[in-house]
Amino acid sequence: MRRNRKAKVVATLGPASSTSDIIEKLLYAGVDVFRLNFSHGNHDSHGERIQIIRKHEEAVSRPVGIMADIQGPKLRLGEFLQEGVDLQNDTSYRLDLNPEPGNRSRAPLPHPEIFKALGIGSELLIDDGRVKLEVTHCEESYADTKVIVGGTIRANKGVNIPNVVLPISCITEKDQKDIEFALEHGADWIAQSFVQTPQDVDMMRQAVDGRARIMVKLEKPSALESIDQILDLCDGIMIARGDLGVELAPEQVPIAQKKIIRTCRQVGKPVVVATHMLDSMVSNPLPTRAEASDVSTAIYDGVDAVMLSAESAAGRYPVESVLMMNSIIEEVEKDPEYQAIIQAQHPEPMNTTADAISNSIQRITEILDSAAATVTYTSSGSTSLRVARERPLSPILSITPSIRAARYMSMVWGVHPVVVNVANQEADVLQVINAAKEIAVSEEFASQGQAVVITAGLPFGASGTTNLIHVSRIGQAIE
Repeated sequence: MRRNRKAKVVATLGPASSTSDIIEKLLYAGVDVFRLNFSHGNHDSHGERIQIIRKHEEAVSRPVGIMADIQGPKLRLGEFLQEGVDLQNDTSYRLDLNPEPGNRSRAPLPHPEIFKALGIGSELLIDDGRVKLEVTHCEESYADTKVIVGGTIRANKGVNIPNVVLPISCITEKDQKDIEFALEHGADWIAQSFVQTPQDVDMMRQAVDGRARIMVKLEKPSALESIDQILDLCDGIMIARGDLGVELAPEQVPIAQKKIIRTCRQVGKPVVVATHMLDSMVSNPLPTRAEASDVSTAIYDGVDAVMLSAESAAGRYPVESVLMMNSIIEEVEKDPEYQAIIQAQHPEPMNTTADAISNSIQRITEILDSAAATVTYTSSGSTSLRVARERPLSPILSITPSIRAARYMSMVWGVHPVVVNVANQEADVLQVINAAKEIAVSEEFASQGQAVVITAGLPFGASGTTNLIHVSRIGQAIE
């Protein structure tokens, strides 16, 4: 089950990938983290998938991450009298709190918080921006609008309000139940939707209470304005390009993507690129060349992981989609230019012992081209995370006594977690070095004569004490 790549693959489970057989095939095809989308399905179906994942995790003896993607508030139109209403450019249309079904002159929008936030000139985007309205007059219970971009609107279609921070809780009653269920069933990551401000992330931190890592989905342009504060509060970022692209101009999304990736790498937190990466594989066995290039671009930019959504959840070719994603990553990482590009984006180390050690490891693996692996001892994952930030040439074999930390690190670039409790406080340096070499060989990362770079902390077993580097060769006696 060793991966021959450093960037990770996240795959969403759904109707096309719920059976034990398909989940096992996805795991062998290259999935590192499984995403459960709580916008769909129920607790019974998600619970069953978690059990299947853990069963196969045990069978392959490899930590597998599970990310519970929480729905968040959904702003939608109410019901209509007919199937749909066609809106023409430059005509007037009213949205209001009246629960009566919509017609050709008005439609229900059962969200009073929206009307509180609107002003003259505010835009409303309906059905992922296919229809655009501009507010000409508003009160607390209704808004009169002018149709800027016409089209057909239907019942329950989504509504977005660009450039407006809505006075709405990012965690609904449904979300609270889903979060508790996911945590009780051992989810490693909680993905948070509809984040507008750092206060939203703080609310999620209180709900999770340290029981899982928090992945903030960047969907709202308002969140980009406070990305630094958001990163201080979360554990990772997902660039949800589909939702982000509704309120952000299409030509701005690639620029935002690159900026977010650079910012995440600077602080050393995982970043995931998501949405439409291999979208044509929902119905075709091969992606378009543009999609392959899109995935490649994310890998060249140094992302920790790329994600499949409908491709693996509802498509006709879930396993083939994962195999293709895996293959694209491997090919990019073989390119001699890949490492040069990654190192050209190298962030400055912070003034800490851990960063001094991690930066030195990167230089050692660059100079010693025979270095087969970097071995980190970590209890929480922080050491491996700092080493991954440096993007060393060799894979990072992360030894930890904690299965929770190992599953969390399955999202992190270059990290191959192994659950072994060898570095307790009674262990001496010789024991730790020899154990690292044995694990590097048994996990098929190193062979006779190859160098292994080992980092740990003294005293062993204490969190946050990374202060040691040792280079040793397999087969070389250490006394």
